Amino acid sequence: MTADPSLERRLAVSGHLAHLEESRQTPGSWTLYVDGTPQSHVELENPEWLGFEYVRRIGHAADLVRAEGEAITAVHLGGGALTLPRYVIATRPGSRQQVVELESELVDLVREHLPLPRGAQLRIRHGDAREVVAKLPGGLDGAVDLAIVDIFSGARTPAHVTSVEFYGLIAPRLAPGGIVAVNVADGAGLAFARSQAATLAHVFAHVAIAADASMLKGRRFGNVVMYASNAPLPFDEMPRRLASDPAPAKLVDGDELRRFIAGAPIVTDATAVPSPPPARSIFLAKPGR
Repeated sequence: MTADPSLERRLAVSGHLAHLEESRQTPGSWTLYVDGTPQSHVELENPEWLGFEYVRRIGHAADLVRAEGEAITAVHLGGGALTLPRYVIATRPGSRQQVVELESELVDLVREHLPLPRGAQLRIRHGDAREVVAKLPGGLDGAVDLAIVDIFSGARTPAHVTSVEFYGLIAPRLAPGGIVAVNVADGAGLAFARSQAATLAHVFAHVAIAADASMLKGRRFGNVVMYASNAPLPFDEMPRRLASDPAPAKLVDGDELRRFIAGAPIVTDATAVPSPPPARSIFLAKPGR
């Protein structure tokens, strides 16, 4: 709980409690928590700095999808504190972005205390991500350079946004060479992550994942970032970026990815389940400073 009630919102759809907390050491450095789980980190004066390791891995896809600095069209499924939309605004001026967020109170809380830069070409659509994706304007068909799937209800991803049918709604929206980046949370054994990789590989021609060594060995709960496209992923620089990160990670693709999937089942609407819950003592990610 926060001492300032204006920094809290009870979310109407899920019933979760969201609150914003500013760093005592670094003014302007904010973390969004939902039911105690850190969901987003924002540096208001330095939006190019990404505090959570998995967000940096998604940020690499934003950097590499098109030539440096070129404006893109991005769709963010899951709003959080709008960290990655801010990053795209800062690194790719003139980009057109759409954010889909189920919890209107969360959007109000973030925009009240962490305002976006003036002139940002950002539209926020309220509603369930799957329902909204199905109804996006036809002008986005074949036009989306980057689609980010970072959908959580509390600390878990809902089942209906993990299936072949769901990813099949995103695929026709992608521009040639467009990338889908998915944040997947999983724990020991990585059964959920393996099935998500299998599902993406069923829908898209090219898939890769990024995670640290302990995650890939299924030793702890954490985040695996997955990338998918119907064109070869433009990731020549990605291994170097991942290896030089403060939390080093590895890019897994090709035969190594096929071994990672190792016969994991493809997820359909009939078989989909939510991502596994972390222990209450575990934070999915922490800011790097």
